[in-house]
Amino acid sequence: MFYEVELLREVAVLAENLDRDKLVSSRFIVTRLLEGLLSEKADEDLGYFLAVTGIKRIGKGEVVHNSGDVFFPVVFNCRMFLPRKGEILEGVVDHVHRLGVFLRCGPVKYVFLSARKMPNYRYVVGEKPVFLHDDLARIEKDVVVRFEVFGVRWMRREDITKEFMMLATLQGDLLGPVTGPDGLDL
Repeated sequence: MFYEVELLREVAVLAENLDRDKLVSSRFIVTRLLEGLLSEKADEDLGYFLAVTGIKRIGKGEVVHNSGDVFFPVVFNCRMFLPRKGEILEGVVDHVHRLGVFLRCGPVKYVFLSARKMPNYRYVVGEKPVFLHDDLARIEKDVVVRFEVFGVRWMRREDITKEFMMLATLQGDLLGPVTGPDGLDL
């Protein structure tokens, strides 16, 4: 789930960003590091990059002789999120479909909860589709649902550059809707 890790990244500073004394501020290096992590977004083994919690060290830069660009080794601590099978998480219903619901959970945009993994829930068609439980609990758009992670897959495609996708289940104790669309506890 959440954890901290120490990482090393090489941060590139283009020659045009160096001042006339061939120097660069540590603030600029940290900004470039954050931009790189933002574009990288996630790693298959480590999970999602959530926050840099501390900079340990910015090493001496190495100049690339052809271009004059400088690479700085940066050691930093980073808070990560890596979903694992069997974990209990909460997500917000984004879309309701007759085959199940799609949830968002933190940085994970694609969590699918199949209708087959929702015991005692039935799909109710309408302008605002809903899954209704025998005890009248409702799973509809914007409801927070506590679920168990049933499966995790790392996706790296053109339209979803780097993303985890999860399958969810409500088969277990204390799983299901936590709050309704109006934010009230159920």
